[in-house]
Amino acid sequence: MVKEAPKVTVEVDGHRLGLSSLEKVMYPQTGTTKAQVLDYYARISAVLLPHLAGRPVTRVRYPHGVADPMRFFEKNLPPGTPAWIRRAGRDPVFPLIDDLAGLTYFANLNSLELHVPQWRVDGEGRDATPRNPDRLVIDLDPGPGTGLAECARVALLVRERLGGIGLHTIPVTSGSKGLQLYAVLPGAHTSDEIRDTVQQLAQELTKAHPDLIVWKMAKDLRPGKVFLDWSQNVAAKTTVCPYSLRGRETPTAAAPRSWEEIELGADGGPLEQLRMEAVLERAAEGADLAAELTA
Repeated sequence: MVKEAPKVTVEVDGHRLGLSSLEKVMYPQTGTTKAQVLDYYARISAVLLPHLAGRPVTRVRYPHGVADPMRFFEKNLPPGTPAWIRRAGRDPVFPLIDDLAGLTYFANLNSLELHVPQWRVDGEGRDATPRNPDRLVIDLDPGPGTGLAECARVALLVRERLGGIGLHTIPVTSGSKGLQLYAVLPGAHTSDEIRDTVQQLAQELTKAHPDLIVWKMAKDLRPGKVFLDWSQNVAAKTTVCPYSLRGRETPTAAAPRSWEEIELGADGGPLEQLRMEAVLERAAEGADLAAELTA
């Protein structure tokens, strides 16, 4: 019988937490352990937490690491969640993760990925009510035969189009295959209105660039093109949070990028998904490139 490693008790923000299985390998290709995942989330928390603040968090849990087929999205709070974790909603009841203690608690449950909607809530608990979206998002998903270079080319087209209506676009490499593009909104329109606007933009760009872009979700239309996914603006949908890890073969993370990097990638220069070590280095060197989204 394999003896389970003892828990390590730590105090975070005044809360005592038991951390378990710290030597568990979460990313076999790189040997990245659960302890290193917890360390990443602790060190990136200063820039990550403002992106989570006020947004119900859906987690993607990998109980045995990314190489194991068992993984699942979790919206509801799991049994045994401490009472000090803030929450929002009735069914499901989501966590609101606004401090390092909460972030550590969920990372200890092997919640590698953190996903949030484009809106925040007013209040908390059963009385929490969603606001109108304070941002829009466009997810650029490369089809077979395309990659980040094609996504970067589409990103420049989207930036130009959104700039024409007075919106500043913020690029984030997803940590998976593509790019997300965000723009801050004043909160004056509903999710349905934002969805319809972004869908129309996707249709217009597809018409103007039919060899590069597709707006319909059908998989058979995607080879050689970038799917401009407008649907993540639907109120019930979520997008991976900037700085969240991803459950890929290696510990990549969703990473805000500069437009200089995107322009270089569109011209055929180097542009790749970033691993957590590189994301930590960037965060240590300067300000959050996506800080505008947290205002």
